[in-house]
Amino acid sequence: MIGSANLDFTIALPRLPRSGETVAGGTLVVNQGGKGANQAVAARLLGAEVRMIGCVGQDDGGARIRQRLAQLGIGVDGLMSVPDAATGTALILVDPDGRNQIGVALGANDRLTVEMASTHEASVAWADVLLCQLETPLSVARWGLECANRHGVTSILNPAPAQPLSDDLLTLADFLTPNETEVQTLSGLEVREVESAREAAQHLLARGARRVIVTLGEQGALACDQSAALHFPAFPVAVVDTTAAGDAFSGALAVGIAAGGNLEQAIPLAAAAAALACTKRGAQDSLPDRKDVERFLQSQR
Repeated sequence: MIGSANLDFTIALPRLPRSGETVAGGTLVVNQGGKGANQAVAARLLGAEVRMIGCVGQDDGGARIRQRLAQLGIGVDGLMSVPDAATGTALILVDPDGRNQIGVALGANDRLTVEMASTHEASVAWADVLLCQLETPLSVARWGLECANRHGVTSILNPAPAQPLSDDLLTLADFLTPNETEVQTLSGLEVREVESAREAAQHLLARGARRVIVTLGEQGALACDQSAALHFPAFPVAVVDTTAAGDAFSGALAVGIAAGGNLEQAIPLAAAAAALACTKRGAQDSLPDRKDVERFLQSQR
């Protein structure tokens, strides 16, 4: 895992504010997050062995993040502390329907360099699957994907937060996993439903992406390669908070692929983990363990 680690400040509000508006009456929860750490925890709770490469500040928040990840059994030798930036911070607003608005101060996450990450190349070579996101510098994600290719490691790029990516970067990942907003940014095409998602995914395949899995929230997920497009419906749940649902999907997808499963096996596992993450507030606190996911999948049959 190469990615970010943050402190999350989540406020549940009666509704999301409009521009320039203050909405009172909320409740605050402070916990740990960051796309990289969330996905690492999601994979670990499903039984995977996980090592993480990233940066935190030399502050109380960074120390707490390292301690909790280590307590979960995640390798944190590659989670380096830097003196010149605070640990990353996310401010999250959530409405009663689980919709959210998120702002992130990258802080120490943005201090991760290729030189720092490369001292932990052995952890990439050790892995069955490398998972990267875009809350650390793009140069580090590129290095990670290139490193995975050198060592024959399957790679997943979760292109979040959304930003334009070059064709040559798209070709490096075995799996590209954008949501509907991110696939619009990458393809330049509007995405509203499964068919428009398929068109956007085909555009990315034409640019060199190997396989594209578009997550569509309550519309499920669409997996596309050069020969086929498979749609996987979402599991219906009572949504409380969608924060970290995408991270639950990514972490579980990596677990399913690392275990040797095909997409027909890995994507339902990922969709179940994402659905369960929507039923609780917070980021890492909402992530389900293996027993929860297996019990949920049994209930859907």
